[in-house]
Amino acid sequence: GSSLLTGPEGLMAKERENLKRLKCLRRYRQRYGVEALLHRQLRERRVLATDGAAQQAHTTRSSQRCLAFVDDVRCSNPSLPLTRHCLTHICQDTNQTLFKPCQGSEEVPCNKPVPVSLSEEPCCPLHLRLPPQMYVPEQVLAVPQELGAAPTDLYLSAAELQPTESLPLEFSD
Repeated sequence: GSSLLTGPEGLMAKERENLKRLKCLRRYRQRYGVEALLHRQLRERRVLATDGAAQQAHTTRSSQRCLAFVDDVRCSNPSLPLTRHCLTHICQDTNQTLFKPCQGSEEVPCNKPVPVSLSEEPCCPLHLRLPPQMYVPEQVLAVPQELGAAPTDLYLSAAELQPTESLPLEFSD
């Protein structure tokens, strides 16, 4: 594109205008002068500030095993993201606020970590207390013996329901 911008000898006016726009677009959003200097200084400060954090993140990523010890043996489970403990031992971390141990019941104590939710006492699915049942099924009314045995003479037989020749057609339905 830059070789075409050197001379207007073989270009038409419309092509020259298009090339001028293309040249302007090449410089679009580039910083000049004081703005360019400040931007470069800001970028250097960010690199210096995040360089230590990047090294620290790299070391935490390389040791992603849980730090908890069970019977003098280190846990081999992977740790949760941005923590040093696995899901089983996350309650040992005093700085975390996302998990609490399940209280369990009087008969069966439980220390399983449970995510803190809107409830005041978070419980694992095993110890979750269900609310009382709101739907109460209706009681089925007992049918008295007298109504249950209806007389059969109240019903018409199929032969009695057939239209007869003596009735007009409107009444036969």
